[in-house]
Amino acid sequence: MRTTISTKGQIVLPAELREADGIEPGEEFEVDRIGPDVYRLTRLTPPPNHGVVEWLRSCPEQGWFAEVESESTDSL
Repeated sequence: MRTTISTKGQIVLPAELREADGIEPGEEFEVDRIGPDVYRLTRLTPPPNHGVVEWLRSCPEQGWFAEVESESTDSL
């Protein structure tokens, strides 16, 4: 994917990448220079875990994921 650096030195991550990884405004990244003309962008804020159950349910092979009934831990 291509993007363009602005006159302010800002780089825009394409919407497809932001949506795929759940990147929200205000998240921080680290930029490392790997070599001449090669850079690495690393997300510093860990992605949220919400949506894991929906992700598991979206598996094309249906029926392999079964929810487990939760119980209260008050009696422990």
